[in-house]
Amino acid sequence: MEIAQLAQVLVALGCPADKSDAMAAQLDKRARQLAAEKGGSYEDALKYLMGLMRQGWSAKEKGF
Repeated sequence: MEIAQLAQVLVALGCPADKSDAMAAQLDKRARQLAAEKGGSYEDALKYLMGLMRQGWSAKEKGF
């Protein structure tokens, strides 16, 4: 996935638009690292990390 596309997805999930490019780059880098460490696919690592981010933004919106 391209960084710009990933940034758009992050905004749709609740990421602040002004931080989406930087967060997308970090997310891409970490997903590649995680895939290499665990021997899994980049897509699975990206899906896992995006799920964690979504949970964090949801909790933040609820005041936790």
